[in-house]
Amino acid sequence: MKTTKPKDIKKDWHLIDAKNQILGRISTKVAHLLMGKNKPYYTPLLDCGDYVVVINAKNVALSGKKETQKLYYRYSGYPGGLRSRTTQRVRETKPEEIIRHAVVGMLPKNKMGKLMVKKLYIYPDSQNPHLAKFISKSN
Repeated sequence: MKTTKPKDIKKDWHLIDAKNQILGRISTKVAHLLMGKNKPYYTPLLDCGDYVVVINAKNVALSGKKETQKLYYRYSGYPGGLRSRTTQRVRETKPEEIIRHAVVGMLPKNKMGKLMVKKLYIYPDSQNPHLAKFISKSN
């Protein structure tokens, strides 16, 4: 059995359009691509994952009443420092944080997870600086 070496790993770029797609479905797809679980030579000890660009993050769909009832918490570490915001408020200010929060929760909570998150690029609209990578790939 051949083991995977870091020089054997090939990194690809994936473009995912989040427009009118369910948050959980997109997040699992993105997490699998970042971890590299879609590759035949996946090894948990190595960073086998690809680069992922998510566009139209402000148009991601949520099921049920999550738009008004789901809360995102932040704690400063001081007494009385717990802050919460609804999904609706987060979508108005930083819509890319909705997808980032969901994906980070699905990645490993160690050094590898931090490396994987660095390969995730999320944009609220369809405009992004990585567009040239996908145009040259399709031609």
